[in-house]
Amino acid sequence: MPVAGPITRPELIFADLPVADSRGVLRELAERVAATGLVKDAGALYRALLEREQLGSTGIGQGVAIPHCKLKGLEQGILAVGIARPPVDFDAPDGKPVAVFFLVLSPDDSPAEHLQTLARISRWVRADRHVETLLRLEDRGAIYDFLKESV
Repeated sequence: MPVAGPITRPELIFADLPVADSRGVLRELAERVAATGLVKDAGALYRALLEREQLGSTGIGQGVAIPHCKLKGLEQGILAVGIARPPVDFDAPDGKPVAVFFLVLSPDDSPAEHLQTLARISRWVRADRHVETLLRLEDRGAIYDFLKESV
């Protein structure tokens, strides 16, 4: 099952995150996902993401972070993609600022699916030039199409 298939869609691609720091990224992603109606409470989502981030940065290097959490009451997993231009410090292990954020939300009773999604995204990031190609795209539809084909 491709990551970009059933759990993301064009309205979950945010190519223009106007943020200056890591908390701003998490807040903006939470608010935008909640605005789609897929998550009811942006504040609760933000707090869950912040709590997870306090355990250790979800920055994985190469300009990418995968903020994630499990939520009660969520019916299916959600993958949102945000791009911060310019990139922000997200305490990534390679010390580089982060531009691409893969937000992974999973039902609290689907730990295997959650881990599989995280692993698939990590493999995608390591593949040749995926992040570089993604950052050249500015249109939400083009980003969605690229992810649908490559993830």
